[in-house]
Amino acid sequence: MSNTDIDIQIDVDDPTAPEEDSPAITSNRAVDVAVSLLLLALSVLLGYDNWRTGAAWDATGPEPGYFPFYLSVILGAASLYGLIAAFLSRKEARETFVTRAQARRVMAVFVPTLLFCIVMQYLGLYVASFLLIAGFMRLVGKIAWWKSLLTAFIFSAAMFVTFDLVFDVIMPKGPLEAAFGY
Repeated sequence: MSNTDIDIQIDVDDPTAPEEDSPAITSNRAVDVAVSLLLLALSVLLGYDNWRTGAAWDATGPEPGYFPFYLSVILGAASLYGLIAAFLSRKEARETFVTRAQARRVMAVFVPTLLFCIVMQYLGLYVASFLLIAGFMRLVGKIAWWKSLLTAFIFSAAMFVTFDLVFDVIMPKGPLEAAFGY
């Protein structure tokens, strides 16, 4: 028997793994229906807008909305198919899409990333990156403050040197960079 035929199973407990008995927030069917409805609404909006700008052929060829209109028709048809499939599937109705513990883990990444995007508009990319990295390392990774701050500073400084000084790429800057003349 070769080594590739051996199935090795290691039972390692992940202390940060979500609990198995966490209550469900929503089912697969509910998410399928919600996403299909959102895509259907988007396809209707895009279809209307492209019809308004011209979705036919004229003497010189297709009008500006011709191809996007038909792409929105295809998107609408796929959305309708998704809705029908979601309502006909009994298995999907019972399956859990996300549990409370899983959603908490996703939000632990989503909320700081959203805040990063907002803070970047006011404090600039480098300060926002410093705060995001230090915050993630400390709060999510449970790494010591001094290691988190040092790593965030080194990374932000390396980004500044690489983008602003070496490659001269224009990045969003805030008051700190302005105070140093950048």
